Amino acid sequence: QVQLVESGGGFVQVGGSLRLSCEASRNVFGLNLMGWYHQAPGKQRELVATVTSGGRSDYAEFVKGRFTISRDNAKNTVYLQMNSLKSEDTAVYYCNLHVIHDLNGEIPAGDYWGQGTQVTVSS
Repeated sequence: QVQLVESGGGFVQVGGSLRLSCEASRNVFGLNLMGWYHQAPGKQRELVATVTSGGRSDYAEFVKGRFTISRDNAKNTVYLQMNSLKSEDTAVYYCNLHVIHDLNGEIPAGDYWGQGTQVTVSS
């Protein structure tokens, strides 16, 4: 199994920036994606951005041009740089690890989630 620990959430004013980090408890060798989702009160959890083990990134339309996802495989860590934050970005942000195939055969395929970190953007 693998655990994910997020950090970096907090309060920020509209137009400000935050950087989220998520560290996995172990490395996953093989096909996988790391990503960020968010969930606002009363709404479903939705995808924000993902990055593959090979470094290919993908973004939801509502964050394109404002957020940047990156990963450091040596540190088992994925980052989300959030700029030009809007009030509608307020949500709990969850780190996700989607394991397709672990070459070591130790981590079952599937989704793993962090505990979430609150991001509040105030005007």
